[in-house]
Amino acid sequence: MSNKVILVVLDGLNYQVARDCMGYLNGLLELSNTPTCESDLQNNLTPSQAKLRATLYPMQCELPSMSRPLYECILTGVRPVESGIVNNQIVRLSNHDSIFSLAKAQGKTTAAAAYHWVSELYNRAPFDPVRDRFTHDETLNIQHGCFYYWDHYPDEALFLDAEYLRLTYQPDFLLIHPMNIDDMGHKYGLDSRQYRNSARGADILLSNYIKGWVEEGYQVIVTSDHGMNDDLSHGGVLAEEREVPFFVIGDKFTHQECQVKQTDICGTVCQLLNLEHNKSYTQELLAL
Repeated sequence: MSNKVILVVLDGLNYQVARDCMGYLNGLLELSNTPTCESDLQNNLTPSQAKLRATLYPMQCELPSMSRPLYECILTGVRPVESGIVNNQIVRLSNHDSIFSLAKAQGKTTAAAAYHWVSELYNRAPFDPVRDRFTHDETLNIQHGCFYYWDHYPDEALFLDAEYLRLTYQPDFLLIHPMNIDDMGHKYGLDSRQYRNSARGADILLSNYIKGWVEEGYQVIVTSDHGMNDDLSHGGVLAEEREVPFFVIGDKFTHQECQVKQTDICGTVCQLLNLEHNKSYTQELLAL
């Protein structure tokens, strides 16, 4: 069976900030874990609640803990030191199969509302704003795209872009990638009200959409590329830079305890989409 998937990458979101500040997502976790045992959980959840069942896993990002290298890691399953995308200044197409290329080659519809580096990795490089900001081309890996190139581009607008793509083109795979959390981290640091409030804002936006997404048949993953430090940056090995959240929401996940690797995200999404692939994935995560 093939499922549709929405992957939300909240750029620069540290795990502990997600745990402390994102009330809606954590509310889904509490709803999912209210029964006292697994058998009660299976018996007591309504079909609607089962679809909204959520689990949060801690995840360690790969190195370097930088954006463009980790977009490539998340979407291809290849570590930066192996992909060759080892810093943010490397502007070229990916050399590896991605969720987008595999889905497109196997007849799926793909879409992304994302930072322009994603377009440069999987569609065309370098990014030309006039040509590429709004993309609708069935021959490209990302067939339908709304790409931005301002770090302060409002998350609210980005989610509206994504919902336009979803409602108009009904993609099998949709990437949603807002930047405001990372932007606030670079301006004010990890331990700042601005950074925490930006995470709270993203959580509020997600609360407007997730229930509708799952009712429309999407399995939802909410994660991040990397965290943030108090030097207003990231890129190294500090825990606050590497520890990121991995929320899964939907009835095609087992919601069991397991260890999830960032390099397994690509293959896990491919499994959900019922794609032929050779990517590693976390079998324990999937109820397929």
